[in-house]
Amino acid sequence: MDASEDSAAPDRKLPPGQYVPRGWPVLHYGPVPKFRPRDWDFRVFGITADGGQYRWTWDEFDALPRVRTVADFHCVTKFTIPDNTWEGVAAASIAALAPPHPSASHVMIWAEYGYSANLRMSDFLAAGTLFATHRDGERLTADHGHPVRIVVPHLYAWKSVKWVRAVEYLAEDRRGFWEERGYHNVADPWTEQRYSYQEEPGEAPPL
Repeated sequence: MDASEDSAAPDRKLPPGQYVPRGWPVLHYGPVPKFRPRDWDFRVFGITADGGQYRWTWDEFDALPRVRTVADFHCVTKFTIPDNTWEGVAAASIAALAPPHPSASHVMIWAEYGYSANLRMSDFLAAGTLFATHRDGERLTADHGHPVRIVVPHLYAWKSVKWVRAVEYLAEDRRGFWEERGYHNVADPWTEQRYSYQEEPGEAPPL
């Protein structure tokens, strides 16, 4: 066992291949963006129910009703952080405020610098999915996604995009940043959906 690893509690069930580390490792692609509240906004676009686009300033977004959820955080690099208390805006609440067209089957989550990750609509609307601003009672730090990251606890954490700026509703699936680079389109940690070569027919659009 590496010095940075801890054994999971004997009664804790982790997804296959995962371990519990000491601390919360920092992993991301590219630099940490600078948060400018006056310039920041959150948008929803694509195939909305009314054909329009939606926008919240930082103050408006931060004032939206909050939810809390306790969930593990599974990184594809094989660490799991147990029992995180996330606080933020439920993805289902965003969908209620900015309804998707009935034909919308997927979403693309867009972040700073054009980073993206795709999700099935069912994963986006799942009870535990939220746009988190806090973890364990504290505001997210910049290197962990401040001011907002989406958290999709039941999928590998590259789907839990940091520094989120927009949601795009899609009529058909389209791969995001890491999915275009060989990561699995769905990303279920319990079946170890790590890489695109593991995809079954119907799980993904063409590479």
